[in-house]
Amino acid sequence: MFPPNTLPLPGEILLITDELLAPADFLLHRHLTTALKESKTNKCVLLSFSEDIGRWKAVSLRSNLNLAQYLDSGALTIVDAMLHVSPALDGEGDIPLRALFQQISRVLASLSSEAGGAVSVILDDISCLEWMGVPIADITRFIRALCALCRKANTSLIIRHHVITPGEPDDVLKHLLQLCTYHMDVFPLSSGRSGTVSGQVALHAGPGTAQPSHRHIPRSAAVQYRLTDVGSVFFDRGTGSGVL
Repeated sequence: MFPPNTLPLPGEILLITDELLAPADFLLHRHLTTALKESKTNKCVLLSFSEDIGRWKAVSLRSNLNLAQYLDSGALTIVDAMLHVSPALDGEGDIPLRALFQQISRVLASLSSEAGGAVSVILDDISCLEWMGVPIADITRFIRALCALCRKANTSLIIRHHVITPGEPDDVLKHLLQLCTYHMDVFPLSSGRSGTVSGQVALHAGPGTAQPSHRHIPRSAAVQYRLTDVGSVFFDRGTGSGVL
């Protein structure tokens, strides 16, 4: 099955990169839905810079997932990222991202004190911080600290990074590639989107992953996908009707 439901495992870091013609938001929504439906004891923490909660709720309803119920039960925690970042950017607060990291630390500490299932953190999308003018040094420091925090707490972490110039990774992306356990690479067809194929996904192990639990899928053999009204369908190249 692709993508594997066990990706990422607790303590692992999954980097998802996408491009303008093949946005990967559907993978984030898929993971959130799977994690919350899989077990009543699972917890998710959502930090979104690129989409507001209204968009997340609307997309989740298509998969029969009512986020309001999970928010009320405490299974889902939404951290208002901009609330913690904006004051520093306006010169009214602490070092950019410090307040955000401290809030994430408090949330994870609270969740870890509760007996239950797996905890996962979704960050969408880290590249927005560059566009907002946060210094690259602060972003990379935040990424290192967040990865270390999640590994220590045995929490899975998913980070989305939007690639502006394919083939020319920026400093933040280079840093992410060194830290991740796995890299899910979402990219468009060379001919653009067709009626049956929305894009392609490759899967790479991070440099520090000695014994990968999932098979490597190079770009040359990427899995293709088609977006539907209720989700996504994955299939091997050239087998548009075959579902993985």
